[in-house]
Amino acid sequence: QVHLVESGGGLVQPGGSLRLSCATSGTIFERNDMSWHRQAPGKERELVAGIPADGGAHYADSVKGRFTISRDNAKDTVCLQMNDRKPEDPAVYDCRAEEPQGRVGVVDYWGQGTQVTVSS
Repeated sequence: QVHLVESGGGLVQPGGSLRLSCATSGTIFERNDMSWHRQAPGKERELVAGIPADGGAHYADSVKGRFTISRDNAKDTVCLQMNDRKPEDPAVYDCRAEEPQGRVGVVDYWGQGTQVTVSS
């Protein structure tokens, strides 16, 4: 059974920083493409940042230069460092794992989501 447990969400002031963590279990973490997504009320879910198993990190234009995604294969954990928070950043952030399934393709796993609120 694959589980993704997110932590680190909360309240932060504009310009402040938060670090989200996503701890995984039940999967071979180093083989997975990992990413962070977010969904604000009334908006579509969007990709914030991704870090494939072998490729480089990529970011949405809206967070480029402010957010950093990283992975620690020894701890089976992916993190999202969020600096210089903007008022439009509040959302539920979700961690996603794409697990290779051989010829079948990939299987998606999602965390429960963690709420991030930016105060004014």
